[in-house]
Amino acid sequence: MTEFMGELIGTMILIIFGAGVVGGVVLKKSKAEGAGWVLITIAWGIGVTMGIYAVGQISDAHLNPAVTLGLATAGDFPWSEVPLYIVAQMIGAILGAIIVYFHYLPHWNETEDQGAKLAVFSTDPAIRSPLSNLVSEIIGTFMLVMGILFIGANEFTEGLNPVIVGLLIVAIGMSLGGTTGYAINPARDIGPRLAHSVLPIPGKGSSDWGYAWVPALGPMIGGAYGGAFYMAIFKEQFSLTFWLLSLLIMTIFYTAAKIENRKAQLEY
Repeated sequence: MTEFMGELIGTMILIIFGAGVVGGVVLKKSKAEGAGWVLITIAWGIGVTMGIYAVGQISDAHLNPAVTLGLATAGDFPWSEVPLYIVAQMIGAILGAIIVYFHYLPHWNETEDQGAKLAVFSTDPAIRSPLSNLVSEIIGTFMLVMGILFIGANEFTEGLNPVIVGLLIVAIGMSLGGTTGYAINPARDIGPRLAHSVLPIPGKGSSDWGYAWVPALGPMIGGAYGGAFYMAIFKEQFSLTFWLLSLLIMTIFYTAAKIENRKAQLEY
């Protein structure tokens, strides 16, 4: 199997488990209906673990454009292969979402809530405030890439790394996922959102492309900064990328806080 196919298959497995558990929790007449956030976070973590076990020996199982970008920024992955990996991840995410659509065929018609149907495929914020939502996605993905680099710097029993990475995903979901649904992966959100837009789902409503830039851009910024930050702080290799991203992120954070404070002042 080629690295391209490895990333495609691994990402497809990730989405089948991840989007699949959301479908089980939110779609009507599923036996898992209403099982809640804890189940979703655990299943997403296991989905990542299974994806890594499947193709880790083939492509290193990035399964996420933000991870690919972060590793390239940290010097652990060649920039020339970044576009190929991202294309494979997007295709895999789309195929995984299509498989989940077929899995829940009778449940789409039983579910009236358009938001619930979209949630199976893509993320949406608990409180819609785009710049603050962007902050959440940056932080979540920053912690993901930093965590992966931390894990890689330690010695584990052979074959245990995928489990540790899966637990990292669970921790991010439980600790930081409540604001935006923790896309932390552009392929995980954009690929299935595209599938939602074209699949014949009864009464599906809008694919909410107006929000899609947040789970696309936020993880890419957070992933790249995770790699640059790790190299700067842990390896003492300060780069122009680190300083530029630091300035960009401070600007985003400051502006988001200013907007939210202004909203609070208007309410009181």
